[in-house]
Amino acid sequence: MSGHTDDEGDERLAAEGEVAVARLAIDSGDLTHAAEHLGDAILADPQLPELHEALAELCAAAGGPAAARELFPLEGQVYLGTVVCRAHVEAAAGDWDTAVGLLASAVQYEPARPWARAAWLAREDLPGLVDPDAVAQAVARAAGALPDPLPAEPADAVRPFHDFVQAVLARHPDHVLLLAMASGLTRRLGDTARAVELADRAHRLAPGYLPAVMLGNALRSAGRPEQALAVWEAELARTAPGGDDSSSYLAVDVAELYGALGRPAEGLPWLDKVLAAEPDHPKAGPARHGLRHALDGDQAHLLALADHHRAHPEHEYALELLERLSHREPWLGLVSGATEATVNVLHQVLSAPDTGRDTEIDCTASTLEPPSSVLAVRLALPRSTVGYQAVGEPDPRLPLTEPTTRIWAWDGTDPRPAVAPPAPQSAELVRATAEIFWPTVPAAYDHAVRLAGLPLDDLLGVLVHPPMPREDELGRALLAHQPELWVRAVQVFACLGIAHHRTDQPWEGSERRRVLRDLLLGPEDWVVEAAGFALVAIGWTEPQTRADVAELLRQRLHHGARARRTRVVTILRSLCALVLAAPWTSDEDRALARHLTAREDAADAGAEPERAAERAQEREQPKETARAPKEEPRPGRLRRLFGRGQGRS
Repeated sequence: MSGHTDDEGDERLAAEGEVAVARLAIDSGDLTHAAEHLGDAILADPQLPELHEALAELCAAAGGPAAARELFPLEGQVYLGTVVCRAHVEAAAGDWDTAVGLLASAVQYEPARPWARAAWLAREDLPGLVDPDAVAQAVARAAGALPDPLPAEPADAVRPFHDFVQAVLARHPDHVLLLAMASGLTRRLGDTARAVELADRAHRLAPGYLPAVMLGNALRSAGRPEQALAVWEAELARTAPGGDDSSSYLAVDVAELYGALGRPAEGLPWLDKVLAAEPDHPKAGPARHGLRHALDGDQAHLLALADHHRAHPEHEYALELLERLSHREPWLGLVSGATEATVNVLHQVLSAPDTGRDTEIDCTASTLEPPSSVLAVRLALPRSTVGYQAVGEPDPRLPLTEPTTRIWAWDGTDPRPAVAPPAPQSAELVRATAEIFWPTVPAAYDHAVRLAGLPLDDLLGVLVHPPMPREDELGRALLAHQPELWVRAVQVFACLGIAHHRTDQPWEGSERRRVLRDLLLGPEDWVVEAAGFALVAIGWTEPQTRADVAELLRQRLHHGARARRTRVVTILRSLCALVLAAPWTSDEDRALARHLTAREDAADAGAEPERAAERAQEREQPKETARAPKEEPRPGRLRRLFGRGQGRS
């Protein structure tokens, strides 16, 4: 029985085919053509024995390995297969330093491939044949691009290279550069104790910037951050922060390590020193926004990161930080969850082992809820019905202002779409575009640009006629466990599509503004949240719209606050999150959003007994008259992954 996976088998077959063609070319004297096919073969299966035999045949046909070098040129546009073949040719020619360096380049570009499992790299005498300076440069080239720590698969592929480096170190134990570089590679492979040992020896032999940086990195990875700070601060005291490019980057590292230790205030002065000397430093400005966010949690600092990256697109660190701080945060990095009682019952039913697409439930809720919650129920259980016993005051079916866009109508308390379904091709494009996660708010806005060409009627239609989730692992899991997240994702991206509609029109008076305003100020529904997010995304990407967006959000927030005095407003917490995600809103509105969120949290936690009792009564579970699960409701897998309260990474 073969131990290869199907993919490995396909790669081997491809490599064998390339080798066969290469041998035909060698026989015909077309060595350049043969070299090209061997380069393709080594990409498919670097360890194929026939490939290395053919490479030796090519060298012999060229007049020896030294002459074969020109068949694998390293000038102009160079392909990875060419680099790896050239490394083997250099090894055959006895130019070990060049061979090791080229192999390190291959590790740099595709670390998960087994480039380092080369027979010549494992030669027992090789560590004595190489220049330690050349090996140190090779390690720097390879390790600098590797993640820290390395995942298991690339770690296994890189380990033979690491073992070779350790063997060279055994022969040159006092080579400072090699010690420092080897520490970085060893750290990435998870041996932090050895990494500290190597860097500490380099630092003691030759105290200076590079050994100090590598020692601090090793100590930090080994769980000794205070010692890392001491090493780095001592080095900065020696070099004067801001005095040169290298020390300024180390000062940023010190500042961010203070942030990681929960002491961001102690990190800010380091960044201020750097910015005083270099106002346009590519990392210090973004890092300062990150530390200020760690201090107070204000999303204004995240908006500042987005604005910084817009002004300085070459400062990629601003985007990296923004993505990290937005990760899995409601509205900043994922669609906010739903809290309706109808959805809670849906989760209970879906968690029952005997629930299927043909399961029928007949839910009756005490008070009218957002009509989109019915879409979620029927998406997962299409034969089900949902009814409501009463309508709270103020009536959630009524828009805040007289709209020109209507997507819902009611027959008493029964909601029904007021717009036609979208064209199938439009629904399919939205289906292919919608996501429950996004890296940043501007990234979500940019991702939706593919919907810009859809007819406005189709974008409105998909809000109340959502397509089924995609036929992939996530789509199937959403349908089985949390279909409401898919409905909400479709609505979010449909509204983002509306945000891209006729962008040639000036914002004031534009059709996209009119429609999004109507949806935001329309009947109480998940579409209100989706339109609110689309407006927030416009504000993030088009600063000139922020004052107008703030006023629209203010109207919806204050209406929700007033309505909450007399009834449940299931979308209120999400509305507050949207206001806080638009830091250009007024201080008063953001304070109100925080206050309302705190009240909702306190009521949910029972911190205010009278409010908790009121909330429990308001959230009376719908009665499921057809069938109720007998077991306790189990949170679905997706609820654990995507629910509220996820910590920042």
